[in-house]
Amino acid sequence: MSNESGRGRVAGLPQWDRCAVMGVVNVTPDSFSDGGRFFDTTAAVKHGLELVAEGADLVDVGGESTRPGATRVDAAEELRRVVPVVRGLASEGVTVSVDTMRASVAEQALAAGAALVNDVSGGLADPAMIPVVASSGAPFVVMHWRGFLEGGNVRGVYDDVVAEVVDELHARVDAVLAGGIAPDRIVVDPGLGFSKDAEHDLVLLAHLDRLLGLGRPLLVAASRKRFLGRVLAGPEGAPPPARERDAATAAVSALAAQAGAWAVRVHEVRATADAVRVAHAVEQARAAGSAPGAGTPRGARDPEHAPGAHDSHGSEGAR
Repeated sequence: MSNESGRGRVAGLPQWDRCAVMGVVNVTPDSFSDGGRFFDTTAAVKHGLELVAEGADLVDVGGESTRPGATRVDAAEELRRVVPVVRGLASEGVTVSVDTMRASVAEQALAAGAALVNDVSGGLADPAMIPVVASSGAPFVVMHWRGFLEGGNVRGVYDDVVAEVVDELHARVDAVLAGGIAPDRIVVDPGLGFSKDAEHDLVLLAHLDRLLGLGRPLLVAASRKRFLGRVLAGPEGAPPPARERDAATAAVSALAAQAGAWAVRVHEVRATADAVRVAHAVEQARAAGSAPGAGTPRGARDPEHAPGAHDSHGSEGAR
């Protein structure tokens, strides 16, 4: 599949010619990935700007941990954490996404300058969410979700994880459309790690084409998640800490970009920004190579390897 044809566009957001990079700013004291390093508003805004400098196209700001077993904060506390950071980043010209399951937080974040609502429940956690987003005209991320994870891994049983996730996302997209959100402002997310074990996550990544078959731009959020720890640990070892999974995250980002994902959501931006740009360059080379007359003409030589061409320092490939 060509990533250019499969990626899609999201109305109301900048248009990128490659897979976009969404940097993560967790304004929480209990994030699984950064341990509350950016809980302070000033530190969170500074971190968001650093992510942009490292190559993030947009920044996702969240004030509530969604890790398994996390206890929900109340709405007032989530607002206190999120809105000042959204306002600070938006005032600097950053494209900001708000990561929330609450309509009140989404509404105030949008008023503060957020451009996108990223709801891990796809509008299921708060019945007011869809009307709020619809009335604002903002784009909306619909993630595959089977319930809060306070009690552990909720309903993580599948006969066919790809078919069931696709079907459940399709039904949720229909509900969001019926609620008034415009078709060109809907993004889907398979919800890696949410009510899924490592094998489920890997199978979903292996079949991103099926998710793209929903006809919506696709967000892939694999950054530092448990399934990467399991892959890196192997059958006998202990999973490395979350912050030691960034190289693996970048590998997933390259795969997702090549498959046609609209964006990848990551904590460490620089490596993923490089990965998606390389994937884009390869895609461009593939497209150019398939054009009529493309490639090296028959009989032509690479000047570096032509007779008489010598490198005074010897061959780079010598061992």
